[in-house]
Amino acid sequence: MVGTAITMFIDLEHLWITANFKETQLDKINNNQEVKISVDAYPEVEITGRVESVAGATGPKFALLPADNATGNFIKVTQRVLVRIGIKHIKNDKKKQLVPGMNVVVDINTI
Repeated sequence: MVGTAITMFIDLEHLWITANFKETQLDKINNNQEVKISVDAYPEVEITGRVESVAGATGPKFALLPADNATGNFIKVTQRVLVRIGIKHIKNDKKKQLVPGMNVVVDINTI
């Protein structure tokens, strides 16, 4: 069928993380801050990285069909903003394979 993807390429040499932070957490997040990363699947693997960029808009602004609540009521919902974190170093003694889509926990040093 026309327009159907026939293959996908993944660059495993240049991995990064896309973290979703609440907009209320962004006041202390800046580019080049150090980040500690732990992978849910491999808690023994130590990973460090740095903040590369903060997205220019919240998630719904990038949605194909953004929510349009037309009821007339206003409910304040804390939005999520994408933060790209580049991986600097992986201490992986057992050579565990890290692949896109894994769940991670990030801890940004905001001091």
